Amino acid sequence: MRWFWVDRFTEFVSGSHAVGIKNVALDEEVLDGYCMGYPMLPPTLIIEGLAQVGGILVHEHFQFTKRVVLAKVASVKYHAPAKPGDSLTYHVTMGRTQDLGATVTGTSHCNGVLQAEADLMFAFLEEGHLVDGPLFNPGDLRAMLRLMNFFHVAKTADGQPVPFYHNL
Repeated sequence: MRWFWVDRFTEFVSGSHAVGIKNVALDEEVLDGYCMGYPMLPPTLIIEGLAQVGGILVHEHFQFTKRVVLAKVASVKYHAPAKPGDSLTYHVTMGRTQDLGATVTGTSHCNGVLQAEADLMFAFLEEGHLVDGPLFNPGDLRAMLRLMNFFHVAKTADGQPVPFYHNL
C-alpha cells in the first residue's frame, strides 16, 4: 500500500470494530487538482480510508492469513466535504464474514459531525488468482501498522492485546 488514508488508529477490537483518524492537510497534492479553487479531499479517498480501516479489521480477524481486497462499495452517502484542517474519524464495524469474503459498515465524522456513510464488501483472493504471493512486501504491513499506532490500541474481544502474528 503506497498511500495511507489513515493517520492512526485510536481503537481496535478484533472481530468487532475499529476507529481511525485522518487529518486533512492543505499540502496534500490530491487537494490541488480535484476541485479547482475549492480544496477538498476527494470523496473516493474517504471511501479508501474507510476501506483501509475495514480491510485491516477483516485481515486481523483472520490472523493476517487471507489476502483481503476491497471488492465492492455496496452503498455510500456523503453529507459534507472534507476540507483542509478537518479531522476525519473513521468508525468501521465488522459485518458478516464467510469463506469468500466479509462486509463492514463505516462512517466518517468530520470534526464530530457525520460526514459520510458506506457499506463495503471485501473478497479473499485465492493463491494464483490475479496475484501470486503476498500483497505486501515482507515487513511492509507490520511497518504500516506500527506507523498507524495499531499495536498500541489493538485488543482482542476479551480485552487482551492483539498478538503479534508471525506472518506479519
